[in-house]
Amino acid sequence: MFAAVVLFVFTCLTASRADHHQPCHSHNMSGLMSVTSFRGEVRAVGAYTYDSMGRKLRFRSNESHPTNSSIGLDLLMFFEEGILYEIDSKNQSCEKKKLQMTLHPLDIPDDAKYSSTVTSGSSSIEGEGMKVNVWVGKLTSIKGSYSMSVTMGCLPVTTMYFTETTSFLFSNLDVELEIKDPDLLVVPSFCHGKPLEDTPEGTVNSFLNEFM
Repeated sequence: MFAAVVLFVFTCLTASRADHHQPCHSHNMSGLMSVTSFRGEVRAVGAYTYDSMGRKLRFRSNESHPTNSSIGLDLLMFFEEGILYEIDSKNQSCEKKKLQMTLHPLDIPDDAKYSSTVTSGSSSIEGEGMKVNVWVGKLTSIKGSYSMSVTMGCLPVTTMYFTETTSFLFSNLDVELEIKDPDLLVVPSFCHGKPLEDTPEGTVNSFLNEFM
């Protein structure tokens, strides 16, 4: 009888913990994102627009916040369809590629594992701390792992990616919970009819790989 009661209580506690720590899904967002290597190199600083329901992301770097070491990118990603557009608005051209990995730093993957809840800053000084959940997991298509810090309201703050060759920190800044310009998530007219490019063997197209 005692064993049955213990088993029942353990099952309830386990279910409660699992329910409390299920991966959430982000809001629609507009903001800035910085990408820094663990060697201290600023790879990109750019504006993004993210449609969480439609799973679409536009990222444009090195425009309003150029830095000497950052790379210029204009990316439009359709994660549901597995399509990536690399856009060059100046020359009215683009490349259409297949996404081999749909992981990105603005949403927690469904298979992410809860690691811990920590306070960024100070929990003992009012207004000087922020509680975040830490989620971890393995990268797909390339060898590596990730660690995401997410607020209690499911707003990604930082994401770290670790691979065999390099590691990056993605920071989410000046966030607004809205899509400020929906047209940014529409394929430009000069990209219409573009064929899907062949992906060379061993190449992985993804948001992360654009910074490697």
